[in-house]
Parts: sequence; structure tokens; C-alpha cells
Amino acid sequence: TAYHEAGHAIVGRLCPTHDPVYKVTIIPRGRALGVTMFLPEEDTYMQSKEYLLGRIATLFGGRIAESIINGHEGITTGASNDIEVATGIATNMVTKWGFSDALGTIKYGEDEGSPFLGRTASNPAQIRSDQTSKLIDSEVKAIIDSSYKRAEKLLKENLDKLNVMADALLKYETIDAPQIDDIMAGATPREPKGWSDDSSQGKSSKKTSIKGAAEEL
Repeated sequence: TAYHEAGHAIVGRLCPTHDPVYKVTIIPRGRALGVTMFLPEEDTYMQSKEYLLGRIATLFGGRIAESIINGHEGITTGASNDIEVATGIATNMVTKWGFSDALGTIKYGEDEGSPFLGRTASNPAQIRSDQTSKLIDSEVKAIIDSSYKRAEKLLKENLDKLNVMADALLKYETIDAPQIDDIMAGATPREPKGWSDDSSQGKSSKKTSIKGAAEEL
């Protein structure tokens, strides 16, 4: 879990247009064994192609970190939601937002919706030819593959930081922007504010509440 979350954080930090990493924790939240949180610096109403590609790469950071550390046979099911979200973004880029040169600025298919909102049962989603469907699949896969390779390259080039961040998470359980800044600068991460190793085998004695909307991976 520590390596998985560190993978998200490092790739997100190295993608220039991605939202800043706010907090990384290996304390379970719901069904998630760990969480990497990103907080936008300002309200965003539109997202660029580069931003979306950075998001997809960051989503794969956890899976790739597992593969680098444990080998291909050691990857886990922890990236299930990451894969689902990344595929959804890539699909929308191709079919809704006109980011595919091969398919152009055409919307392919329709949103799922109620037949009472202007969509009747006799008029299902737009029918695609087999050739168009194959092209869509090919374009989506190309985005996924290139983003995966981008994230893999970033993590392999920063393997030392991946190891340091995972160790910090194992020690502190939760790290914030100051510790992440230290790690990315190649320095030993400072202790989190309010952290004490006097109890709970080194677990944080103070947990900070998170205010505001944050994207979680």
C-alpha cells in the first residue's frame, strides 16, 4: 500500500499540469487501504488535454510502483478503481471531447439517461459501425498505453524517491506537502507536524482534518 500510494504521489508531482499533492496516507478509508489526495489551487471549469493525460498517468502510478517493486507477478487488485477511472477519462477524450485526430470533433454515442428526458426506448444510443468501434477502442488504448509508459518512465527515473516516500509512509502513516517537498528535493523528510513516536508503535498522535474538496486516488 505504501508503494502504491507513493507511486500516485510521485507521478502526480512530476506531471506539470496535475493538481498539487496535498496528503498521502496508508490509513484505511472505507474500502481503500490508502489514499493520495490532490487539491486544486483554484476553481477549474475546463480541463486541458495535457491535464487529462497527466491524470491518467497519475492513476497508473500505483499499479506501476507495485510492478517495479514486486515484479509483474506481484501486482495486486488495488488498481481496479484506478483502471476504471483512467479508462473512463480516455474514452471521454475520444468520444466526447474531440481529442482524437483520427476521429475528429464528433460525439460518438449518447449519455445514459432516462427515456423521459428526451430519449425514447425505441431510439437507443447511436449505432456505430464495426470499423468506428474498432477505431475508438484503438484510440482509447493508445492514450492508456502512452500514459502508462509515461508514468513508468517517471517512476523508474525516480526510484530513490519512491523508496524514501514508501519508508516515510511506513514510519509516519500520513505525510503532508512539507514531507513530500523534502522527498522530491532529495532530502530526508521532516517529521509531520504533531507527530510523536511515543505511542502506538510510531503512529501519528495527531490527525489533521481535511477541509475542502480533494481528489483521492
